[in-house]
Amino acid sequence: MSEEPGPAESCDAEFSAGHPERPGAGSGAGARAAGHGHSHDHGLQGAGTATGKHRTRLILVLSITLLVFVVQVIGALISNSLSLLADAGHMLTDATGVAIALIASLIAGLPATSKRTYGYLRVEVLAALVNGIVLGVIAVVILVQAISRFGTEVEVHSGPMLIAAVIGAAANLVSLLILRAGQKESLNVRGAYLEVLGDLLGSGAVILAGVIILFTGWNAVDQIASILIALLIFPRAVSLLRDVVDVLLEASPKHVDVDAAQRHMLAVPGVIEVHDVHAWTITSGVPAFSAHVTVTDAVWSEHDYHAILDELRACLHEHFDTEHVTLQIEPEGHTTGEGGAHPAA
Repeated sequence: MSEEPGPAESCDAEFSAGHPERPGAGSGAGARAAGHGHSHDHGLQGAGTATGKHRTRLILVLSITLLVFVVQVIGALISNSLSLLADAGHMLTDATGVAIALIASLIAGLPATSKRTYGYLRVEVLAALVNGIVLGVIAVVILVQAISRFGTEVEVHSGPMLIAAVIGAAANLVSLLILRAGQKESLNVRGAYLEVLGDLLGSGAVILAGVIILFTGWNAVDQIASILIALLIFPRAVSLLRDVVDVLLEASPKHVDVDAAQRHMLAVPGVIEVHDVHAWTITSGVPAFSAHVTVTDAVWSEHDYHAILDELRACLHEHFDTEHVTLQIEPEGHTTGEGGAHPAA
């Protein structure tokens, strides 16, 4: 986000420099007022979700992951390697998570109704919640199994173990490259990206364990590698769940500074107060913003609030990357008993 502007910089009257004019804007305040310049679809009509944009990438990664899962299970059964089986289990979790994300993105694309005014956009967030929980459970199960093996003599065949682990590492690297472009836009794509990254590190641990067993015969390193894989998985599950909880609790998006947004809005001439401000995320890539804006009685009586509304929406879009904006304009003399979660500026 750009540096904090003063009143004379970012949100001056007459659509200040750096703010795009509304489509079809005429010259002068009267033309703006007559045209009402602002749109009422609020950024959701026809907009695809962040996960939906990267559906093809997810399908490719799902295909690769399922193939490698089969290879690693076969390798684990032949080599008797717990770490390779743990890595295979993690691959299955990846595949499940990606499949959930794909199904959720399809459901999220269903149209809104009068009963579900946001449609099914939040299904993607619920899918990410399930994915994070499953990821955490897998980490705990791997850890318990690895600890239970200590003190027992288990022979591990390093040859098949190494072959399957190298194939898994190569596949994970390809999947990472496929998902990299979308992981900053979607919680579900990010969840898949983090899981594949963990798999790549896990495959590295299995390869290292296989090399040690091959040259030293020290089989206990297989359990140690399993524990390392579990410890790699768990923090990623916590990170994903934290982001999901932020969305479900309607915390402000990370890129939206609510206090800064209020200051930007107050810099528009004619605006004297901004209150009842809320910023939240509907689903990945769909931030939303709402506020009550008090304008001078002079602006209200002359109907210049249409131009102010256009300027406020342009400001929020330009500086805070927020298109789904709902603003209630009120005259200076208007009083209301409503209380907002965010105080007036």
